[in-house]
Amino acid sequence: MDQSALRQDLLRSMLRIRMVEEAVADLYPEQEMRCPVHLSIGQEAPAAGVCSALANGDQVVSGHRSHAHYLARGGDLARMLAEFYGKATGCTGGLGGSMHLTDPEAGFLAATPIVGSSIPVGVGAALTARNRGEDRVVVVFLGDGAMETGILHESINFAVVHRLPVMFCCENNLYSVYSPMSVRQPPDRSIVEVAAGHGIRTWSGDGNDAEEVAGLAEDAVQAIRLGSGPAFLEFSTYRWREHCGPYYDNDLGYRTQEEFESWRDSDPIEILARREGWPDREQVALDIAEEIRAAVEFARSSPFPVSDSMRSTLVPSS
Repeated sequence: MDQSALRQDLLRSMLRIRMVEEAVADLYPEQEMRCPVHLSIGQEAPAAGVCSALANGDQVVSGHRSHAHYLARGGDLARMLAEFYGKATGCTGGLGGSMHLTDPEAGFLAATPIVGSSIPVGVGAALTARNRGEDRVVVVFLGDGAMETGILHESINFAVVHRLPVMFCCENNLYSVYSPMSVRQPPDRSIVEVAAGHGIRTWSGDGNDAEEVAGLAEDAVQAIRLGSGPAFLEFSTYRWREHCGPYYDNDLGYRTQEEFESWRDSDPIEILARREGWPDREQVALDIAEEIRAAVEFARSSPFPVSDSMRSTLVPSS
C-alpha cells in the first residue's frame, strides 16, 4: 500500500471510531445501554495505526477501553452495539457488555476489564502460535496504569525469555482513572525505560499521529516476524471524555481546562487530514453515519438473551 492510500485508510478508520463513539455518547443517556462504557474519543490513532500493520491471521487483546481496538481490527459494529444493549445478537451474546468484547474471526480475541488481566491472555496466545509454528503476531493493548501491575512485568519477562511473537502497545493517556503519572510513578522515569529493563526492544512515538504510529508498528511487526522476539511500543495520547461514561469530567479538577484544550488541538484526525487532504471526507462521513444508523437499529430490534440460554452459558452441566 502506498503512503497516500495508507493515510486515507487511517483517516477513515479514525473517523469511524470517532463517529461510533460519539453516537454511543449521544445514545447512552437513554438508559438502554446498561453497561459502563469507556470511550477512546481523542485517542483513536494508536488503534488505527497499529491495526493497519497487522495481517489477517494476527490477533489482538485489549482492556476496558477497547471499542477502538475492536473496530480497527475489523470487529462487527452491529454486534458490538448489540452487546452494549445486552442483546442476544451481541458479540458476547449480550452477557458481557462493553468491557467484554470478542470476535475471534476478526482476530480480536478478547477484552477484559480488570487492569492488566488481558496481558497474560495475549502472551498465552503468542505462546500457542509459537508452539504451533504459526506465522502470527499478537498485539496486547494496555494503558499506562497497567505498567503498575505485577502481571505486566511477569508477562514481558516470560515473552522475552521465550522470544514470543507478541507486541505490547501502551497507550499512555497520562491518567489512571483520575490519578496523574506524578502520583503513581517516580519522576524522570519513562515507561519505555521500565519496559526496556526486561530486555525487550522498545519504540515510542506520538500517539496522536496515526501515520507515525503505523510506521513504528510496521517496524515492530516486521522485526517480530523475523524472529527477534517481542516488542514494546509506547504512544503518548489523551482521552477527551470522562474516564467512564459519555460526558466530560474536567470539572472534577484532576486535569485543567488548559491541558484539555491543548490536547484537543492535537486532534489525531485533523493532524492527518491537514497533511494528506481529504476531498471525499463528507461522503465518507455520510457512509459511516448510515452504517451506524443500521447497526443501532439492529441492536435495538434484537432480542434479549433468554434465561435458559444464560444459565446454560454460565453454569456447567452436571
